[in-house]
Amino acid sequence: MKAIVSNKYGPPDVLEWTEVEKPVPNDQEVLVKIHAASLNYGNLVLLKGEPFLARFAFGLLKPKYSIPGGDIAGVVEAVGKDVKQFQPGDEVFGDLSGSGWGSFAEYAAVPETALALKPAKLSFEEAAAVPMAGVTALQGLRNKGKIQSGQKVLINGASGGVGTFAVQIAKSFGAEVTGVCSTRNVDILRAIGADHVIDYTKEDFTQKAERYDLILGVNGHHSISAYKRALAPNGIFVHVGGSEAQMFQAMVLGPLISKTSGKKMGTFLQRANQSDLIYLKELLETGQVNPVIDRKYRLNEVPDAFRYFAEGHAQGKVVITV
Repeated sequence: MKAIVSNKYGPPDVLEWTEVEKPVPNDQEVLVKIHAASLNYGNLVLLKGEPFLARFAFGLLKPKYSIPGGDIAGVVEAVGKDVKQFQPGDEVFGDLSGSGWGSFAEYAAVPETALALKPAKLSFEEAAAVPMAGVTALQGLRNKGKIQSGQKVLINGASGGVGTFAVQIAKSFGAEVTGVCSTRNVDILRAIGADHVIDYTKEDFTQKAERYDLILGVNGHHSISAYKRALAPNGIFVHVGGSEAQMFQAMVLGPLISKTSGKKMGTFLQRANQSDLIYLKELLETGQVNPVIDRKYRLNEVPDAFRYFAEGHAQGKVVITV
């Protein structure tokens, strides 16, 4: 089969478009003919091997997983003898980041617990945009952020992959949602249901009088003290993405602030989870959440997709059509 292969860390130029052996599923796996995949921040980490600490999980000197790509949407071609949830012909989507990656290829052998049935109303490209970013937004808001109906919730970095899902998921919980983005993305946030939109090129939400019960920091360069200032008493800040300095502050200073004030501040890492994927499937089928897709690339154009994605200005998701 054709696949994108990475045998060393580096820029998109290290990626190779080549022939590899078609995988054979074991007794607990499903063989998926891949129709679409998508890019996430984790793909950049796996490509570059940065930050360096990530290499302890992904391979110290070279990538442990030669075929990158986590999000997947496709059709089940074969199943192992112990597989209970799927059968050949099922349309599925899922996240391979917890089971060896490998979605930038024509086929993947996947544990059945990494997949869910694809929402019928979604195309393969739309479905592939969902898993990692959607679950990250859901876990950040619900599991770490303890979101409640009626709360004032702010999403910083609201126009990217995680951010566009976070705005819609927060609305599904009954929150009053404020999205922060640049001028070019204001209309996108309004279209997906944000109650308020702040253009960060014109105003700084951390300097305004408004206070928020929950802030999801998906992007941006605010210090943790600035985020703390924007929180209501007993508010929660969840760091999902941004600069390495922000991550360090959230990991080191966050627990200290949480102990010495009523405000909770910290970071978290998404974990692939089948039940969360099924939860999102229901939101997608009822139209409460809709994927926002910026650009589509073919499988052999994955290096170009990475170059564009690395610029950090994608409006929603960058999708790969296989």
